[in-house]
Amino acid sequence: MTSRVGQDAPASQGSLAQSPLLSAAAIQATAEALHGVAVKTPLVPVPALASRMKVPVFLKCEHLQPVGAFKIRGAYTAISRIPPNLRARGVITYSSGNHGQAVAYAAGLLGIRAVVVMPQRAPAIKVAGVKRLGGEVVIAGNSSAERYEQARRMSEDEGLAMVPPYESLDVIAGQATCGLEILEACPEVDTIVVPVGGGGLIAGIAAAVSAFKPGTRIVAVEPVGAPKLARALEAGRSVQLDHTESLADGLLPLAIGQLPFSVLSGSVREAVQVTEAEIVEGVRFLFREANLPAEPSGAVTTAAILSGKVQVTGPTVAIVSGGNVDPERFQQLVQ
Repeated sequence: MTSRVGQDAPASQGSLAQSPLLSAAAIQATAEALHGVAVKTPLVPVPALASRMKVPVFLKCEHLQPVGAFKIRGAYTAISRIPPNLRARGVITYSSGNHGQAVAYAAGLLGIRAVVVMPQRAPAIKVAGVKRLGGEVVIAGNSSAERYEQARRMSEDEGLAMVPPYESLDVIAGQATCGLEILEACPEVDTIVVPVGGGGLIAGIAAAVSAFKPGTRIVAVEPVGAPKLARALEAGRSVQLDHTESLADGLLPLAIGQLPFSVLSGSVREAVQVTEAEIVEGVRFLFREANLPAEPSGAVTTAAILSGKVQVTGPTVAIVSGGNVDPERFQQLVQ
């Protein structure tokens, strides 16, 4: 399944990709501020994919970040920009896992308290990761709305600064540095394939493309059970789903963030969906052909290329967004 928005998409959407916080200079400054915190992850060629697609295909290996996912870029950027007197009181977020680990890690670097509100269905490895990094875990329901409400109450009651997973231009600016690195390492890139949860990463990629190489094709990938961006592209606005479900636990918000959608509007016109079987095949392929341990959320881009959901005509980069997966579960997936 593919959703597209044509060149005549409603002008009333209004893209925020040209916000001063997301300008070329601002994105470059954000990248410099992340030096020594986030890793400049490599682009790894995948001959097995290239031979199938008849074009060069590279993996952007964000699973190599200190917290095993791209989220450190946005979390550290946002926390470091909170005024010091407010930051000293501590921070709080709501997350299914990777953003929570990134907030805990960044807070540790800055010597402050971090509280992470997580869902009951959060993978045990991600809950343990938050705790190992010094974060305090609070369990609250399973929906993003439930987690947000719990975090909002604690923020107000305890004076903790909120660090949203994606509804923040500072977070999006941090994620944009991933796009900057892709464009620097592969200036000839034709297509960038991006996994989509709440939309912070793809909004950051859109901002970087808008600032440095307008016209680069960006393709979003979601699970069949969580087509948030597809519905938003069809409606021209963020649309809340009744339910989301997938083994790609990092891609399950009920709606694309309103701020990310405003940023990506005009730059992202395609959203494809992959089945659960295709996601598992993506995990297996990355392990067998690239010796890369991706979590299901990070393997959806490879799954989309393998399954033919994304047709490519030039150099292509698939973002592997994370590698935080329970070892036992991973062995079940790859065997």
